[in-house]
Amino acid sequence: MAIRGPRLEFSVGAFLLLALASLLVLAVASTNQRWSWGGDGYELKARFSQVGQLRKQAPVKIGGVTVGQVAAIDLDPVKFESIVTLRMDSKVKDLPADTSAGIFTSGLLGESYIGLQPGGDPEVLKPGEEIVFTQPAVDLIQLVGKYMFSGGAGGGADPKPNDGAQAPAKEPQP
Repeated sequence: MAIRGPRLEFSVGAFLLLALASLLVLAVASTNQRWSWGGDGYELKARFSQVGQLRKQAPVKIGGVTVGQVAAIDLDPVKFESIVTLRMDSKVKDLPADTSAGIFTSGLLGESYIGLQPGGDPEVLKPGEEIVFTQPAVDLIQLVGKYMFSGGAGGGADPKPNDGAQAPAKEPQP
């Protein structure tokens, strides 16, 4: 028995809504977004001289496990350094005060992320405090440029073979 009239329209509409909802969930899941709207977790700050390609909502990781995300990147108008606000999950508590933060890249051309390395200090970071020990991003393009324009040998010339002939001996300096 075929469905006709309003029941058919309702069924098609429900199917389309379900398909759109599935696409939305897939899109959010594929970009590592979270469903929380700021209710849980706490913020920490970190100051960097260079943030490279770091973006808002980049992951914050400890030991390769995502424990938060970058909430904001601002410029300190006095010191001209980048201040990165980290939104940490509430399940990650009691980070030692000597925790260090670095900006790293997943693979050669992957996304940038903040990597945290907890220290051993018995004092803990409180919400809103700043991570003091930071490591700026490495600019791969700048490194490749330095390598290319320095001749590829760190600035020094490679010695050339001289077909077995010995170099003249240097006279001692008085």
